[in-house]
Amino acid sequence: MDASPALLSETRSRSSWKAALVFGGGLLALAVLVFASLTQGEADVTVRTVVDALLAPQNTLQHNTVLGVRLPRAVMAVIAGAALAVSGALLQTVTRNPLASAGTFGINAGAYFVVVAAAVFLPALKSAAPLALALVGGAGGAAMAYAMAGGPRGTPVRMALAGMIVSLVLSAFTSALQLLYENETNGLFLWGSGSLVQNDWKGVEHAWPWVVAGAAVVLLFVRTLDLLELGDDTAKSLGQRVGAARLTALAAAIVLAAVTVSVVGPIGFVGLIAPHLVRLIGYRRHRALLPASALWGAVVLVGADTVARLFRSTIGELPAGAVTAALGAPWLIWLAVRGAKEQRAVDASSSMSVGFTRGGMPYAAMLGVMALLLAAAAVVGLAAGGLKIGVGDVLAVLGGGGQDMYRNIIMEMRLPRLAVAMLAGAGLAVSGVLLQGAVRNPLADPSVIGVTSGAGVGALLLLVVWPEAPGALLPAAAFAGAVAAAALVYALAWRKGLHPTVLTLVGIAVTAIGSAVIHFLVIKSGMGAAPALAWLAGSTYGRGWEEFGRLAVAIVLLVPYAWMLGRRIDLLAFGDPVSLGLGLKLQRTRVLAAGVGVALAAIAVACVGTVGFIGLLAPHAARMLIGQNQRRAVPLAAMLGALLLLLADVIGRVAIAPKEIPAGLVVALIGTPYLLALMYRSFARR
Repeated sequence: MDASPALLSETRSRSSWKAALVFGGGLLALAVLVFASLTQGEADVTVRTVVDALLAPQNTLQHNTVLGVRLPRAVMAVIAGAALAVSGALLQTVTRNPLASAGTFGINAGAYFVVVAAAVFLPALKSAAPLALALVGGAGGAAMAYAMAGGPRGTPVRMALAGMIVSLVLSAFTSALQLLYENETNGLFLWGSGSLVQNDWKGVEHAWPWVVAGAAVVLLFVRTLDLLELGDDTAKSLGQRVGAARLTALAAAIVLAAVTVSVVGPIGFVGLIAPHLVRLIGYRRHRALLPASALWGAVVLVGADTVARLFRSTIGELPAGAVTAALGAPWLIWLAVRGAKEQRAVDASSSMSVGFTRGGMPYAAMLGVMALLLAAAAVVGLAAGGLKIGVGDVLAVLGGGGQDMYRNIIMEMRLPRLAVAMLAGAGLAVSGVLLQGAVRNPLADPSVIGVTSGAGVGALLLLVVWPEAPGALLPAAAFAGAVAAAALVYALAWRKGLHPTVLTLVGIAVTAIGSAVIHFLVIKSGMGAAPALAWLAGSTYGRGWEEFGRLAVAIVLLVPYAWMLGRRIDLLAFGDPVSLGLGLKLQRTRVLAAGVGVALAAIAVACVGTVGFIGLLAPHAARMLIGQNQRRAVPLAAMLGALLLLLADVIGRVAIAPKEIPAGLVVALIGTPYLLALMYRSFARR
């Protein structure tokens, strides 16, 4: 009996200590960071001036700068950070996914796309109702990611991958609009990195009522949200309105994220960092979890914005979104490694079964048909362009004759470009086959393990550091960046035995870091958004026999070896215990398969830019035709990838001539319907 009061006293002491740490420490940290942010900026403002402006404001330039520009920015950072943190906490509860946030769930990308589209087609509506547009886009992105992940039965990794793919798809559409309508979208590139720049109080006045109202509504359902973590059946048995609470929480999360995007652009990872930080301290109940998350979300974003402005004198002001990505990506890596202990040996999300079509066509005949389609598409591609050339003239030139003008256009301009497109597409497709087998996840491709973003960082870093560098060094820098990013992913995942879940999540985190660095390099270099986006989207423009030679060497050396690895990779699909029982060396096989895949993707990206989706689409199309057979999938996927990028190049050249659409964007645009159908089919089979 004597122990009970002592135990109760100890419990109260711990609770008081946590409250003092979370709320007292958080408020102190927020106050210090807000004050520090008021001293940072282009104009030199002393600490004394900031104090005077806050306590005894006068109509001077420095006081007006503090109160009219910097203070609105700091307050907006507090509001946005709090909103994103609460949104992340709600999404994690509703989806039972510890990796859910506005950035990983497709909300930010959806809101950004709709706002950019409105700036092009409905500029008056964008000015009049930015929040409504962001709400529509955010809700659409979240719905796509949730459905693709399998709804309430989706696993955390599958939801994270689905959110990333939705973000990639919508980002491709956004980039296409920015490229085609550069004047209409001028200034949105910086905003798309997550910018807290405010010139007055309009942004704060627009955002705070929605944030307060959304948070107040959610507080009415805190008890039900607590019980949701015990399961829907338990919550219903206790008399809770589970459906209403889940829908309300999801709607509030989308509103909070959308209102933030409508003012400051898409800022990621705040909704991932703050709720996890509060949960680690011990707060689980939403009555304390939500306000604590809001407080620490504000601390994270104000701190990120302050850090961003500290670098203005040496490397230019960083976007706040880039800083939060740099802070949040390591957090995601830590969560992935920490959560690996709880993963089953074979995760449902790792199934390679997406179904296949049982047709009567023999495999050899299938390859023959693909070869004919490639040849026909190549002839069409050689004939199409600004100057149309007849098919007969094309065949004459290929046969060694034809007019001199046609021979020069075809042999020196169009043929090497198409040849580069075919080889790059083949390399990316085989890379996807290998990576999906090594990671044992049907959603893996070079983008997932950081290859494409690493290549972009390498190339743009060279352009910023050495603007006069020879053009031949650009592919080398891109290759080095791609290999470095992939090496970092595998090094971080090595201690967990290259577990597919850990590898995938670490890859997403490294990709986020790379994307943040790319945004900063584009802004720092001062290059126009269109040239930068064109390279990042992937383009075969201006490619010649030199790039063809590099790709040909890689294809000849690495694709046969990829075919030889086929039998060992097939064993990985049975799961780690079965593969080990059959005598397979798991880590060695995964390293070999992934190493070859990374090398192929890095060389392709170095030659044509960051083309995505081919490594995702072509392997699945091959498996749907021939089933689970790695050796058969390699040549068939290579031909499908070659055909896909070839057709994308041709469409990009002729669709809006004389302008060109980068081939990588065309691949994303034509591949999106197939990708959505693939995800639906994969879930339906399970």
